Amino acid sequence: MISKVGQIMLYVNNQDEALDFWTKKVGFNVISEENNGQGMRWIEIAPAKGAETSIVLHNKELVAKMSPELNLGAPSLMFFSENLDQLYGDLSNKNVKVGEIVTMPFGRVFNFADHEENYFAVMEKK
Repeated sequence: MISKVGQIMLYVNNQDEALDFWTKKVGFNVISEENNGQGMRWIEIAPAKGAETSIVLHNKELVAKMSPELNLGAPSLMFFSENLDQLYGDLSNKNVKVGEIVTMPFGRVFNFADHEENYFAVMEKK
């Protein structure tokens, strides 16, 4: 029986740019970084140390060669924030492309894009 989501694989064109985006602009922490010495590198990041779920940044081109059957598109991720307005301002000030804050039946939410034009959502959770 599955008890929780452990890791989400995010396949990116440039791992270094992705790492800069997620750590310097979004504020995630590096949990681990591995390199098998044969070109396979993966970087685990999370919003906080000890978070139950993390994101692993993988090299899209290399994974496509190893496993051509995989869907390498960006997953549709919904993040939660206790202070949506502050996060929105922080991302905007760091020149991250953000959408408008909208009010949905389940709460306020906005989208943001990474450096590769992948869109993610953030919902206010208090």
